[in-house]
Amino acid sequence: MEDAGHKRLILVYGEHPKYNAHFIAESVQTVYSVKHKNGEIRRVNINAAPLDIDGFRIVQEAGIGTYQIFQETYHRETYLKVHKSGLKRDYDWRITGLDRAMEGGIDDLGIGALLGLYDWRYEIMGLIRHVNHFEAVFNVGPHTISFPRIQDASGIEMDPRWIVSDEDFTKLVAILRLAVPYTGLILTAREPAHIRDEVLQYGVSQIDGGTNIEMRGYSKDDEQQNIDKEQFEIKDKRSLNEIMEELVDNGFIPSFCTACYRLNRTGEHFMEFSVPGFIKRFCQPNAILTLAEYLEDYAPQKTKTKGYQLIEKELEAYEDIHFKEKLIKRLEKIKKGKRDLYF
Repeated sequence: MEDAGHKRLILVYGEHPKYNAHFIAESVQTVYSVKHKNGEIRRVNINAAPLDIDGFRIVQEAGIGTYQIFQETYHRETYLKVHKSGLKRDYDWRITGLDRAMEGGIDDLGIGALLGLYDWRYEIMGLIRHVNHFEAVFNVGPHTISFPRIQDASGIEMDPRWIVSDEDFTKLVAILRLAVPYTGLILTAREPAHIRDEVLQYGVSQIDGGTNIEMRGYSKDDEQQNIDKEQFEIKDKRSLNEIMEELVDNGFIPSFCTACYRLNRTGEHFMEFSVPGFIKRFCQPNAILTLAEYLEDYAPQKTKTKGYQLIEKELEAYEDIHFKEKLIKRLEKIKKGKRDLYF
């Protein structure tokens, strides 16, 4: 994964009791310890079951980025219908999980709902109400919101009443962006390329590339990959570089930035910058610097040429001459082999 250029990961854990706080913390530390050539993972986000407050403290000490807990559905009756047994069946334990994370010192949170279990309008209102709760109680909103559509999978019977059409899906992205303008909206490779390309215009700010959800799917062991099947179908199978090049072609600056959480711009501190829009003064230059790293270390020549053309175009638009000079100096350092520079 490092050889492909990845700098940020989401580690997804199951609900089994063995995936406890110590297991999560140890695996995060293992990921951070691996460095190959110019490759390193600088931010590890977590998607896992809710923990108690002490468990969240253990995970926080491992240096994670965002801790995600998806409610799956905010409709209590549907929640109990699709969760037949086990600790996850406890609706209240799950929906209060990120409150305990805040109490345990994790102030970088991600929420989400699996669209298609119930009426998408109800779920979007649930997500927004959850945001309101965090703002009111902790003075902090979620760092990210996810809204995957349920996909065909083994053993799943989908209720046709709740299937979310492409038209409604693009509409709900715009609704979320208007309702929570400061939060990162995540769109995964569950969605096909044409949908991903469209909703980038409406407010999606984070996508994945080169995704593989088979067990050991990033291994080169073909025999193992034939044994372990995907949980559901990935619709956008483009490589990381294919997505990078298309973003550049469309005038977007692909960013691998990990600066905020490493400079403690999380929680209330992040809100101070993000809500009024001041975070842009850091996001754009850090995006340019991480794009330059990718172009130098991983991109084929075609992508590299396009990428630097976009960077030059962005630099020309800078009105702050002094800041522009600082950014250009850091770009030159990257071209000479320096890495991990950020504002």
